[in-house]
Amino acid sequence: MSFIDHLEELRWHIIRSVIAILIGSIIVFIKIDFVVDKILMGPVHSDFITYQWLCNLGKQLNTDELCLQNFTVKFMSNAMTEQFLMTFTLAFACGFILAFPYVFWEIWKFVRPALSEKEKRGTTGAIAWVSVLFFFGVAFGYYILTPFMVNFYSNYSLSPLIEFKPTISDYFENLLYLTVGIGLLFQLPVVVMLLTRVGILTPQTLKAIRKYAFVVILIAAAIITPSTDPFSLMLVTMPLYGLYEFSITLSARIYKRRMKEEDKEWE
Repeated sequence: MSFIDHLEELRWHIIRSVIAILIGSIIVFIKIDFVVDKILMGPVHSDFITYQWLCNLGKQLNTDELCLQNFTVKFMSNAMTEQFLMTFTLAFACGFILAFPYVFWEIWKFVRPALSEKEKRGTTGAIAWVSVLFFFGVAFGYYILTPFMVNFYSNYSLSPLIEFKPTISDYFENLLYLTVGIGLLFQLPVVVMLLTRVGILTPQTLKAIRKYAFVVILIAAAIITPSTDPFSLMLVTMPLYGLYEFSITLSARIYKRRMKEEDKEWE
């Protein structure tokens, strides 16, 4: 297959991926009222499921500190076209989340023919693992990171003379980074698993570069966190570093299994 043929094939993979995202966006756009009221604005209400879970946990621990008082954060819109444009941005972002497994499948269909038979065997189940970790990362960002962010900033006050009036675009930007961004970064175990299976990466290497990886994780957390405060940075960095340590354990198990398979081949 010539270079032009590869480009043509890639073009059709991209077109089909875009169509899938647009279909998801249209579905979200039809239900935009529900998406805005129940999903987008969910974490800013005191009856959100995360706050209820924390309150129930506090009751089991015989403390009321984890039960939040009734609150609702209100946002302002200071641009004439802000809400109109956000409607389409929100629909597209949700459409991408819904279509992500198919989009990755299209990418995988383009990349897979270039792999060797050994590499293909080592990457079995990649689509399922990538999809599961992506949705888990999105859920983690939505149900854990976003409520903590909202609760922290809505209750933080530098002075009683300063009134808290966040813009809807600022909230949406933070929510987008903490859901889609975390979902993409949660692919780290899959990347490590695939590289270990094909023999490019070893657990010894991951352990040796641990301190450098921590710096890279800090930079990645700073990129996906729009605000520059240390609280948000810590909130994103901790789970990502936990994923890195989990990746080392996962890599060690896969490496051990691969060594056993190679020993059997030599027998």
